[in-house]
Amino acid sequence: MTVMRIGHVNIRVMDMEAALKHYQNVVGMKITHRDEQGNVYLKCWDEWNKYSVILTLSDQAGMNHIAYKVNNEQDLDALQKKIEAHGIQTEMLPEDTLPFVGRMLRFNLPSGHDMRLYASKECVGTDVGSTNPDPWPDDLRGAGAHWLDHALLMCEMNPEKGINKVADNTRFFIEVLGFFQTEQIVVGPGGAIQLASFLSCSSKPHDIAFVGGDRPGMHHLSFFLDSWHDILKAGDVMAKNRTRIDVPPTRHGVTRGETIYFFDPSGNRNETFAGLGYQAQRDKPIITWTEDQAARSIFYHTGVLDESFTTVYT
Repeated sequence: MTVMRIGHVNIRVMDMEAALKHYQNVVGMKITHRDEQGNVYLKCWDEWNKYSVILTLSDQAGMNHIAYKVNNEQDLDALQKKIEAHGIQTEMLPEDTLPFVGRMLRFNLPSGHDMRLYASKECVGTDVGSTNPDPWPDDLRGAGAHWLDHALLMCEMNPEKGINKVADNTRFFIEVLGFFQTEQIVVGPGGAIQLASFLSCSSKPHDIAFVGGDRPGMHHLSFFLDSWHDILKAGDVMAKNRTRIDVPPTRHGVTRGETIYFFDPSGNRNETFAGLGYQAQRDKPIITWTEDQAARSIFYHTGVLDESFTTVYT
């Protein structure tokens, strides 16, 4: 049973025209489909499946669901049994519940987030193709993001009441979905409280991450760029488009990634993320950041963490 990678994120936006301008002109995505309900589907140039982001018009920003691709149809059936044995109810959604996607296994994470697994989505190829490809297409727009890289979800945490959905999600992803932990931030006496957890199902430093907060939500969805130079160029693109930047170009301690955080017009936080950091492997020791270095783990250069970074999310 193999979970391969992030497949797509379905987010809510309050102004579809403004959102499309943002995800096309700033992030650099392309529209690949519109459905009868008004949802819009987009992909990055280096992705080969039909879409990685679904925009749904709503009166409130945030995430509807997150989906990951598994290796084959048999994995869906096997994972359904494992998830239900873990005490979580599931629903097998029929083919074409979402356009161009086969069956989807739907369930709620311990944190309450809606997650789906699927085995098939229409392959349309990257913008440079698979035969003698150029390193990039000639019609790049905006930051020219390669692909949707990961998402960070906020999870309810209240140690006084014994609630830590970061730890609950971590156990679920490791024991049931087969992910492995790459890094963590621990706080409290003896580092007993897991504040943040970074997990991988590949060789990347993380394919999903969880951080503790007052309520469940989405902290950000992240798009991959090649290099520090591309991060700086992305900052220029954001400035030209008057994009609201949350955190200007800097480096993470966690994952060693280079980053900019910014908001779409509805207030959903985005990230451009460069640098694979290190090769994640299942036998690599887990990197642990302690409470006294927690701010530096997030923003390595300054070691300063604004409160709004963890309290403002959709």
